Amino acid sequence: MRAVQVTSPDGPGAVEVRDVPEPTPQQHEVLVEVHRVGVAFPDLLLSKGMYQLKPEPPFTLGVDFAGTVVDAAHGFEAGQRVAGVLPYGGGSELVAAPADAVLPLPGAMSYDDGAALPMNYLTAHFGLVVRGQLREGETVVVHGAAGGVGTATIQVARGWGARTIAVVSSDEKAEVARAAGADEVVRVEAFRDEVTRLGGADIVLDVVGGDLFTDSLRVLKEQGRLLVVGFAAGQGIPEVRVNRLLLNNIDVRGVGWGAYAMTRPGFMRRQWDELVPLMEDGTIRPPIGETYALEDFGRALSDMEDRKTLGKSVVVVR
Repeated sequence: MRAVQVTSPDGPGAVEVRDVPEPTPQQHEVLVEVHRVGVAFPDLLLSKGMYQLKPEPPFTLGVDFAGTVVDAAHGFEAGQRVAGVLPYGGGSELVAAPADAVLPLPGAMSYDDGAALPMNYLTAHFGLVVRGQLREGETVVVHGAAGGVGTATIQVARGWGARTIAVVSSDEKAEVARAAGADEVVRVEAFRDEVTRLGGADIVLDVVGGDLFTDSLRVLKEQGRLLVVGFAAGQGIPEVRVNRLLLNNIDVRGVGWGAYAMTRPGFMRRQWDELVPLMEDGTIRPPIGETYALEDFGRALSDMEDRKTLGKSVVVVR
């Protein structure tokens, strides 16, 4: 079978499609025929050997995937449509995934949707609901609002009754954020003044980091929470003066969804079940960006690295 593999940690240009043996599912696994694979930021880091997980090459990329169950197992029926999420390894024609990582795909969701949902929306849910303790009526500021985690955060926040302010860097990205459901959209170069004018934030979810970090603290209301998800700006890891936290009664909270969820049996499924009603009523509708052939997985990662990605990029397997 075909699989997208990293043979050396030299970045997207070194990613290639190779023939590999078909997997044999273990007792705790479900065998899935993969139709779509989502392109995720961890894939980019894995291709460079920069992720916290460092599998020995060659290994298969692919965090999010969607397809059909091959053989009935662990409560799933043969032919059932599912989505799934792994640390890596989903980018192949067949994948044997732990049952805890396989999620039933609602009828309203396509395979493209399924490949766009798990990591981004479960991260958004974990950040906002579990770590951020989001309450109805609060205001959430979303950095990187046109990307996969950004659009997911907008929609999950709206599902919990929050007001959302999207921070973007271009008119094109502003349209993506609005289409995802943002209540307000502001440009990154003026976001501190604009968010302050709009009344400040109870939560800022930050996937960008870099120079935005300190101003993100400044726009928080009393008892506000800055949720640190990632550092897509590539400007190094920002530091915080803890006197800001003390004087303003604000928090900085880490959002490490994968390390938390993948070590707690049943946790991802409980998250998923909380999100399913929002999928069914249309609140959650992942914006799909460009679709790529399996052979172009490396190009999809290059586009992500160059910050050309809008919404969630999806790779077609079959």
